[in-house]
Amino acid sequence: MNFYEKYMNIIGPIGNIMFYLQAYKIFTSKSAIAVSGPGFFISVIGLSSWLFYGILLKNRPLIIANGFGVLGAILTLSGILIYGTFSL
Repeated sequence: MNFYEKYMNIIGPIGNIMFYLQAYKIFTSKSAIAVSGPGFFISVIGLSSWLFYGILLKNRPLIIANGFGVLGAILTLSGILIYGTFSL
């Protein structure tokens, strides 16, 4: 189990890199027109819930992966609010 926990500490954040890639594209192109604001807002809520759950369980892989994901999703959502149109 120790090996798998170390593996998850690495692969968890890698799975959330897509938020950072999307944020990079938004900030470099200065456009978020085709990006779903509500979708990323829902992602922030979901990732934050998993992060809180990981903290309650004191589960390091959950904390690391979802903490990384929350930051990336918030960064992306910030780009959407700055450069896009946020509508439902």
